[in-house]
Amino acid sequence: MKQRKLGKHGPIVSALGLGCMGMSEVYGQPSEEKAGIELIQAAYAMGITFFDTADMYGRGANEILLGKSIKPFRNKVIIATKCGIARNGDVLSTNNHPDYIKKACHDSLKRLDIETIDLYYLHRYNPETPIEVSMQTMLDLIKQGKICHVGLSEIDGEIVERAHAVLGDKLIAVQSEYSIVNRLSADLVLPTCRKLGIAFVPFSPIARGLLSGKIKDTKSFTESGAFDFRSVHPQFQQSALKTNLHLIDAVSAIAKKKKCTPAQLSLAWLLAQGEDIIPIPGTRRIQYLKENISSLDVHLSKEDLSALDSAMEKNPVEGGRYPEEMIKISYLKF
Repeated sequence: MKQRKLGKHGPIVSALGLGCMGMSEVYGQPSEEKAGIELIQAAYAMGITFFDTADMYGRGANEILLGKSIKPFRNKVIIATKCGIARNGDVLSTNNHPDYIKKACHDSLKRLDIETIDLYYLHRYNPETPIEVSMQTMLDLIKQGKICHVGLSEIDGEIVERAHAVLGDKLIAVQSEYSIVNRLSADLVLPTCRKLGIAFVPFSPIARGLLSGKIKDTKSFTESGAFDFRSVHPQFQQSALKTNLHLIDAVSAIAKKKKCTPAQLSLAWLLAQGEDIIPIPGTRRIQYLKENISSLDVHLSKEDLSALDSAMEKNPVEGGRYPEEMIKISYLKF
């Protein structure tokens, strides 16, 4: 397994991590616990050492699942979790208050059944609490031995700079959506990350399955017995999906020439954007886990990258990354 480093002074991890959210909710019926544990342990056996979760995923169930899964090899992996999105039933809000962060950290440690969180993200930034105040709380948690390093999610360069002024090299990662389909958030914050020596961790690197090339209509989202976020996602509404499939078809054509899958090509494209990029694709199937890991063997030439750039330019994506209400709740700027 190829490896990359989380920030200037952070740990070395596998070049691909595993996003665990989808095992517990959001994309239809959650995985059975046994299946989830088997997949996480299979990922480790295949060389993955970087696992990503959050306190809100499955209302804590995802952290419990991950904690049970990594017990046999806890000291050989890096665990990332997050706080900052509060859930009250189905109502979401963003909370960055110090008291909330402290309690959230305590609860996550308990659910994960570990003594220290390797990488603790502020899941979303709420400007009602200055970022300096939240980061000072994170610094206190570091001094108490409850967390090792800090990350930020879905923020802009200005907030990264202000957070770094408090944390210095303890701020090792910024996580945001980044893929061939959705590039704006990364384009805006990556220059700041690189200036400060902070790793960039793309979530949804296969665009919530769109870049797999397997999604052709919205039927499976709307007819699922369990909630599938894509049923309300702007880019997966029928009219938008019809437009967005033009880009997927173009990517699939390039993948065919490379003798790889569209998902593998998409991950290879991300990995080619820089050694500081560490994608965390999620999956609930071992066959897709193997497929994703094999993307590390896909080499893209300058001509391949140019062809992908051309495909993106000729096929603009329709629809935003989130429904409008989620953008408001999360104070997202892009």
